[in-house]
Amino acid sequence: MSTTEFTRREFVTAMGLGAAMAALPSWATQSCAADAKKRPNILLIMADEHNASVLGCTGNPIVHTPNLDQLAQSGVVFDNCYCNSPLCVPSRLSLTSGKYVSRVGAWNNDCWLPSPDYPSLPRLLNSAGYESYLCGKMHYDATCRYGFTEIGGQMNQGHMSGHGARRSADDLGPEPGISERFNDFHTGEHSHVLDHDREVTAGVLDFLKNRKPEAAPFFLLAGYLAPHFPLIVPEKYWEEYKGKVPMPNIPAGYLDALPRNYRHLRAGFNVDDVPEEIVRKGRELYYGLTQWVDEEFGKVLQALEAAGLSENTVVIYTADHGENMGEHGLWWKNCLFDTAARVPLIVRWPGRWKGGQHREQACSLVDVAQTIAELGGAVTPEDWNGDSLVEWLDHPTEFWKDLAVSEYYAHNIASGYAMIRMGQFKYVYHTPADANHPAERELYDLVADPGELNNLAGKPEFAEKLSFLHANLVEELGENPDKTEERCRKDYAAGYARDDLKGKKRKREERREQSE
Repeated sequence: MSTTEFTRREFVTAMGLGAAMAALPSWATQSCAADAKKRPNILLIMADEHNASVLGCTGNPIVHTPNLDQLAQSGVVFDNCYCNSPLCVPSRLSLTSGKYVSRVGAWNNDCWLPSPDYPSLPRLLNSAGYESYLCGKMHYDATCRYGFTEIGGQMNQGHMSGHGARRSADDLGPEPGISERFNDFHTGEHSHVLDHDREVTAGVLDFLKNRKPEAAPFFLLAGYLAPHFPLIVPEKYWEEYKGKVPMPNIPAGYLDALPRNYRHLRAGFNVDDVPEEIVRKGRELYYGLTQWVDEEFGKVLQALEAAGLSENTVVIYTADHGENMGEHGLWWKNCLFDTAARVPLIVRWPGRWKGGQHREQACSLVDVAQTIAELGGAVTPEDWNGDSLVEWLDHPTEFWKDLAVSEYYAHNIASGYAMIRMGQFKYVYHTPADANHPAERELYDLVADPGELNNLAGKPEFAEKLSFLHANLVEELGENPDKTEERCRKDYAAGYARDDLKGKKRKREERREQSE
């Protein structure tokens, strides 16, 4: 039996992980201070909206990312890592909680975890003798830090309502014109992204400069916004890429054949018929913004070296999701094509792993959460998703599950959808929008069709593969996505009961009524 023929339960049973974790005592998360001091510091640098293909160390010959490329030369690159939801808040809450978004109600950007004291990655590390710090954006509600101590300023000031909606299944007509977001495709020295990220760098550098050698090991999450739109970047970074970035590959008739939900994304975000000059400029600016933020990462890595902390600090670089950049006729994120769902992942610990390595099989950010916990000597709850990458990092030929799951239940769609990547195949299931619009499916052979332009789901010869992957998706999530969509709609209708949002909710309802 090949590795792609394992179900998730069979894998866990074969590896003995279920029994091993169940046997661990509750006090196993505790650690004496002396023991903790022997463990590495952990620095997690998280970008926002970084398309995994726009990175030198993953084979892009155009973009300049020397600092991340250097990190890769001394670390391990995971070529097929996926976020667990291609949207900011759900992806970050999944990483924080170690669970898929459908299991913690992280449906959209207006959500939080089930409680402010919910079991979380920073809390586990704190209990194991670490000190967990957050510098920058994690898109948390203003009332929640989930075990982090925030430094560098208060950058998480959301007020989540828990509400959401679905578009009417047949409402596929775009509004006149194109999205106002395209107005923010230009050069400039300042934007809320650029200014925010400069503050993050300053906060991290101050922390590293003043960290005492005798202090407890730290888990520091540096949350950057770039290369997220608005695509505003100083002129010299745009000049670097003018005329060099190829245009999206969109075959004739392709857009009309997209699944209904993706056509809704095009209509809802007003990205239909974007002029070619705007597409070209946006892609060039995105490359420039990626180079700009790479320089910010370089400042952090240099400060780590200057503080004498590099050898005993695990550095992890990743992003919450990607950016479509006009591919598949889409912009921003929200879909489950690799442009939005696949994220960069680089892990470096010079004292343990040889640099310049790559791992090709699929993994996801819940696996990263498990990895950080293991490196910190913490034991995760049995109900967490994901598996630690540590053994695979230690032994490149070690068996790995080669599996990733991602979900999207947020805005500008008619119904939620979920994806599983197993081996060379990716399967996406779109739940029924209503009684008159049944489920839709996507199936891609990522070896033969890395651009995901040839949907194999309707071909009879792939019926068995489709059934196999759907069964594995349901088993991995623990629930049929149809049921998940029902729960999501109920949660959206109920929202959160919080007094501080009553005025904001009333204004939002008034705006909605005026627009209908």
